Amino acid sequence: MAVLSWKHHTLIQSLLERGPLTEKEFHLIFTGITGQNPGTHQGKFNDYLLKINRELSYVQLDLRACRDPYDGRVYFGVVNNVSDDQSKLGTKYSVPQIAFFKAIVETIAQDVTAEGTICNLDALNIKLENQVLNSSGSQSQDVPAAFKNFTMSHKEKTLDQLVKDKWLCYTEDDNIGLGVRSILDLRSWFHNAGVPSCQVCNEAGFKAKLCPNDGCVVRIHHYCLKKRFSQKGVLVCPSCETQWQYQPPKAEPIEVENEETEPVQSQPSSNPGPSQPSLRSKRKRQRLNDAETAGCSSQESGANRKRVTRSSAHPRVFRGLDISFGSFSNNVYLLIRSV
Repeated sequence: MAVLSWKHHTLIQSLLERGPLTEKEFHLIFTGITGQNPGTHQGKFNDYLLKINRELSYVQLDLRACRDPYDGRVYFGVVNNVSDDQSKLGTKYSVPQIAFFKAIVETIAQDVTAEGTICNLDALNIKLENQVLNSSGSQSQDVPAAFKNFTMSHKEKTLDQLVKDKWLCYTEDDNIGLGVRSILDLRSWFHNAGVPSCQVCNEAGFKAKLCPNDGCVVRIHHYCLKKRFSQKGVLVCPSCETQWQYQPPKAEPIEVENEETEPVQSQPSSNPGPSQPSLRSKRKRQRLNDAETAGCSSQESGANRKRVTRSSAHPRVFRGLDISFGSFSNNVYLLIRSV
């Protein structure tokens, strides 16, 4: 077993303490520690990551990179590779909260239009009873009291907490998408669950552009399509040879800052007034008002009315799945694994 230096330890600790970092942020940390730029010393950078992963494998952890399909940026993070009774003890989420998150992931994964989002009202209306299975794998009639008592208010608070912890994200149009932590941790689960892959990068295509030909099942990530389009000018479907029209995605994730860690120092004001409500509070009230007055945007627009998910049309759940939130160094890692 090779011994890691303080430089390796610092890289690991930065990911554990701060959560997933963008490629730019992680490269800046690497440069500050080693004095070398990963862009010009790619071999050195890869050697560090390889050595770190060899050591992390002994504790069932993995330093992994992924590309966020919502904004196209690359992120680095440390994920847990094991789901057992011990890892379940470290979670800060309750059983109903985990079941609520699981239902959101399944709804997004099963969306045949690959929009990669669920509207806020649909998320709040998710019935946790559909997540309760009996020993034979069918829906159980014996629903725990904790599930019945999980109110709209509890769901709203859970959504905000999952966004803050980067398991979910709010998009520009105020829908809910998968956060970077979910994208990092659920890579193998997407494959095992049969989520169609991007034709270009072979990663899960839950947020992707569909082939214009309705009879074709090919889907390509927006950033993969942009890269291909910039290289060739005109892009045709690799399966049916239908010409594709590239349009930049409209929805991008909106970062929700942790109110507990916001800087307390600010520019002094000569005319101080009453404190203003936080952006997060404004967004929360706006989502509730929109849900009460107008409903989901998919219900208002004729074009979006075509959007159908299996979970909304024919309620079902993935069979044989296990969810656990394991903790390591005060960080939470989510696992969904086939049992």
